[in-house]
Amino acid sequence: MIHDHRPFLIKQTYHRLEHWYARQFIQPQLADLGQGYHMMKPWNIDVHGSEIRIGKHVHIVTAKDRRVSLSTWQFQDLQGHINIGDHVLLCPGVRLDSASQIAIGDNCMLAAGSYVTDADWHDLYDRTRVIGTTRPVTLADNVWIGDGSIICKGVSIGKNSVVGAGSVVARDIPENVIAAGNPAKVLRELDPAKELVTRREIFRDPQALQQRNEQIDRYALHNNSLSGWFRSAFFPRRGD
Repeated sequence: MIHDHRPFLIKQTYHRLEHWYARQFIQPQLADLGQGYHMMKPWNIDVHGSEIRIGKHVHIVTAKDRRVSLSTWQFQDLQGHINIGDHVLLCPGVRLDSASQIAIGDNCMLAAGSYVTDADWHDLYDRTRVIGTTRPVTLADNVWIGDGSIICKGVSIGKNSVVGAGSVVARDIPENVIAAGNPAKVLRELDPAKELVTRREIFRDPQALQQRNEQIDRYALHNNSLSGWFRSAFFPRRGD
């Protein structure tokens, strides 16, 4: 669809359904979940294992063909941990797999299809042995991981840094740089003269943010009707 044909009240009801589902089925699977979360189509979120913690104002976007997966593994003396900070964005298809620890700082953004892992998942020589080598992964505050990138075990990425789309990060990346490639290498530094505005700014006033979003929806959807919504769903026309 080109346009959203839902009446305002239908869209609001849908958002309430998403919030109810997240509270009913996702939150109980987590060790901790902060306030102000927004999970779009949370029925496409897979949570496996314990010790998964998420901060406040997380935004998780999913699609039925690009599920978001958060998995920790427990095996013998190993226990995975996933710690996600405040104001973090996880886009469709993001996967986090931990057998030791994945730590994601505040205001980080993980683009569609990105993958973070802290283990090899099989031993290099004995391939019947699960997990293999595992080393913690750390993404400092304000890190941006590009579309389809892979962050490998033992990697630390410094604050504010950007990893370009399709990169494979196998070694540490310093702070305040742009890195890309396979293996990822530093391409250039961020301009220190330019102010960095992080996702934290979106949530300075959560109540005002909610009111503003509702005002936008009311304006954009004010001409929509229930009959028009049904018509567009079952008998779509060019331009819908």
